[in-house]
Amino acid sequence: MNTKAFLITPPFTQLNTPYPATAYLKGFLNTKNIASFQADLGIEVILKLFSKQGLTDLFSRIEAGSPKSEVRGDMATSFTQDLTPNALRIIALKDEYLKTIDSVILFLQGKNPTLSHLICSEDFLPEASRFAQLEELDWAFGSMGTQDKAKHLATLYLEDISDLIVECVDPHFGFSRYAERLGRSANSFDELYESLQQPYTYIDELLLDILHQRMLEVKPNLVGFSIPFPGNLYAAFRSAQYIKQHFPGVKITMGGGFPNTELRSLTDIRVMEFFDFITLDDGEAPVECLIEHLEGKRNIDQLKRTFVLINGEVKYIDNSGCRDYKQSDVGTPDYSDLLLEDYISVIEIVNPMHRMWSDGRWNKLTMAHGCYWGKCTFCDISLDYIKVYEPVAAKLLVDRMEELITQTGQNGFHFVDEAAPPALMREVALEILRRNLAVTWWTNIRFEKSFTADLCKLLKASGCIAVSGGLEVASDRLLDLIQKGVTVAQVARVTRNFTEAGIMVHAYLMYGFPTQTAQETIDSLEMVRQMFEAGILQSGFWHQFAMTAHSPVGMYPENFGVLKENDSIGSFANNDIVHIDKSGANHDKFSFGLKKSLFNYMHGICFDYELQDWFEFKVPRTKIAHDYIYNVLQDDDSFNVKPTAKVVWTGGKPLVSYFTKNKKGRSFETASLTFHDKKESFTVQVDKEQGEWLASFLVKSAVSGREVMTFAKAKQSYEDAGLDDFELLWYSKPVNTLRDYGLLVL
Repeated sequence: MNTKAFLITPPFTQLNTPYPATAYLKGFLNTKNIASFQADLGIEVILKLFSKQGLTDLFSRIEAGSPKSEVRGDMATSFTQDLTPNALRIIALKDEYLKTIDSVILFLQGKNPTLSHLICSEDFLPEASRFAQLEELDWAFGSMGTQDKAKHLATLYLEDISDLIVECVDPHFGFSRYAERLGRSANSFDELYESLQQPYTYIDELLLDILHQRMLEVKPNLVGFSIPFPGNLYAAFRSAQYIKQHFPGVKITMGGGFPNTELRSLTDIRVMEFFDFITLDDGEAPVECLIEHLEGKRNIDQLKRTFVLINGEVKYIDNSGCRDYKQSDVGTPDYSDLLLEDYISVIEIVNPMHRMWSDGRWNKLTMAHGCYWGKCTFCDISLDYIKVYEPVAAKLLVDRMEELITQTGQNGFHFVDEAAPPALMREVALEILRRNLAVTWWTNIRFEKSFTADLCKLLKASGCIAVSGGLEVASDRLLDLIQKGVTVAQVARVTRNFTEAGIMVHAYLMYGFPTQTAQETIDSLEMVRQMFEAGILQSGFWHQFAMTAHSPVGMYPENFGVLKENDSIGSFANNDIVHIDKSGANHDKFSFGLKKSLFNYMHGICFDYELQDWFEFKVPRTKIAHDYIYNVLQDDDSFNVKPTAKVVWTGGKPLVSYFTKNKKGRSFETASLTFHDKKESFTVQVDKEQGEWLASFLVKSAVSGREVMTFAKAKQSYEDAGLDDFELLWYSKPVNTLRDYGLLVL
């Protein structure tokens, strides 16, 4: 038989753009001529629910007083229980919701932009409790225009309806997750299994109706669920259960981020009532082996990194002799079948980086598989998705970008790397500029000292608009314990370089790392305060440290001064580990104050508040000098140019004219080089011989050229032209002007 695979992302991940795993896998299957179809059931459920018909059905369900469905628990709980005033208000405004919902969804899909004026008039949308946040809108959107303000208001409107759904028909509903609690730290399968024996919830009914239609249309032999997060787990199991009942001949497999990190020690045979196979890590080779097995070309014991049920036991077949595919051979992600025009852009909160996650359609690509650093002690560096580092050649990467632009009509890219390598980012940027492409892109990085001011300018010129990176705990002792390979001073200089180039910087911040004291937490907050005050960070988010089973801290907690609460390994999910830190602070109590202070710093206010003001309990005074960040930013390393550094001119060709200057009775032949960039024109003047050399040099070092010009080559070329003292010219005012306008040393 010829296998046809149906690749599914179950509800819910993102509303604005598809999670890329199925597109990656479909792109690979294309290279093998294996037929496949993909669907993001999350967006399909959302669009069915948030429509005039969907809300009509929802209100009817509520008004009928039907039992309040729960993913698990008391089915006898009836609608007659008291509803909150908020739910009663929304029900009373039913007609207003039915009147507005379809036009709001069209607006959020970018198909009805003029509605923004009506939304912003604030007498169009019905308002419930979510609109209590509105007093913050003036500073958030004052200068950003009606489209963004309207998106935020429309998002609050959808969240009000979501609150009604949670209260009245399905307590586990959420826009980017569903029944997430059932998937988090689920060492035992019992609770999830029990929930799957309950009657369908309202959201289940919507999901399974869509799934049934898709199964009839696609007629697959194999259904593959990609489960990136705990919030996708319940819907995947519910869908698999439905397929088993109604399409019993179809085989079902599961892969993705959740099984890769959580299910590596799976033994519970009940899981295999829902899934025939569970694959780990990179999906290409395991899925190909699986398809060959289903077609009778491969024995079951020749599968790759796959759990199967054999003789009543869950068996893991590794087959390490079967090689994985190189990144150059996995093909270009294929987004066909997905409803790319129907995703909705929302603005939930005004954190600039979180907004990028939820607003706009992004084509997702990876610059490099794994992490080139691979040392951070809180990270899953023992697993292949981090451990196996393999970059993609810059030319191939930009080829894939061009293919995706043609395929999707979108030129925005999110590189979903663990940490994009600076040298590869440089080559990708140069290749984008060589091809004269207009693209927008952003990615995740380490705050490497390699990110010089000039490299940041190059990245900006190629279309980079934002980077996110881990500052983690802003303490040099703890950064060393984390093995982050950076210092706070280095991070500050790098974020300064990005900011001055016009690239937004988001910092991942961590508190609660093993042995972290209250003093270090407050000192870390002071470092963050100073960085925002200096204007070198635009966005940030505090995360509390979580110990995971596959990180060095999880595997060797004694090396970090902490203990595991217990050593038992569950039969289902195993990743998050509860630990005991006898020497550190009580980290939970810092959470609110850290987040509240950051919220204000991101808005450029409250820098003069005492750190104590953010906390309702006594905290130590900071030991960080009030001008620490200011002082580290005064260092200038622009005079330390390596001979092997690349020299690249990103500007245009100069218009050269010559004239004679008289000074103290002597005549000098002078060259005037005039340049036009996108905003203005500028001129530099040098001696005639230097001008002739400079004009020729700029052509040779132009980004569009194929010749690699290094600093040493430039100096040799200057001396070969019979000119003296290259450094005197290089550090002169005319060349400094060119450096400001795009003469970069990389």
